[in-house]
Amino acid sequence: MQVQGTYINNYLIFIFSYIRIILIYSIMEFTELRKKLSDKGLKITPQRIAVYEAALQLKNHPTAENIIDHVWKHYPNIAIGTVYKVLDTLCEKKLISRIHTDRDVMRYDAVTEVHHHLYSEESNRIEDFFDSGLDELLRDYFKKKQIPDFEISEIKIHISGIFSGSRD
Repeated sequence: MQVQGTYINNYLIFIFSYIRIILIYSIMEFTELRKKLSDKGLKITPQRIAVYEAALQLKNHPTAENIIDHVWKHYPNIAIGTVYKVLDTLCEKKLISRIHTDRDVMRYDAVTEVHHHLYSEESNRIEDFFDSGLDELLRDYFKKKQIPDFEISEIKIHISGIFSGSRD
């Protein structure tokens, strides 16, 4: 009987430790989310947090519909129009960005670091492509080129193709 009780106690300690870690991580993540919104001068609302959190968690460059589905799993009372307004605001404040695909589908990207996109012409899949050497090459090229009457704010490359094998 003592062995079973010890097992249950150890199991409960493990479960409570795991829950504690999840809560601490969630609080840190929530605090960071709030800070990013307030740093951009945005009022912290449950709707903004829900939509921004969905854009961050859905790492597949989601459509507005994907974000709405994700938000509604946790907050079924948030209106579709509200989600679209929040997405527009997050884009204006450069917390996320819009990506137009070759099939004229609007997608969203919550990755704010400099990167490019690999776009599959077959599956409409988008993958992030990070390459600091390419970024430096492009900056140097356009610095030397000096396009008349044009100021470059950012350089992003959209590379279309087909992923080989099981990647597509």
